[in-house]
Amino acid sequence: MCLDEKTALKIIFVIGIAGLLFSGYLTWGEVFAPARECIITGQPAPSCGANVGLTSIFGLPVCVYGFAMYLLITCISGYALFGSKKVSKKKK
Repeated sequence: MCLDEKTALKIIFVIGIAGLLFSGYLTWGEVFAPARECIITGQPAPSCGANVGLTSIFGLPVCVYGFAMYLLITCISGYALFGSKKVSKKKK
């Protein structure tokens, strides 16, 4: 099965929109939502024992970087699909 360029761009655009929605939800929960308590210890969430691993880079939650990358992918594929309608065709 071979995909043409337009179909591949449409698939990438839809995946980008889905990624924006998911990472946007996570970003909102990390950056803008009020502080939560850990259900295990009752302490504020950043000191919760359930939060293990890397949760921030340069002071921002990692989901913010995911949102930025999905935004970039969506913008590029959207521009390729809907932006420039001028197509230069070489005449032989």
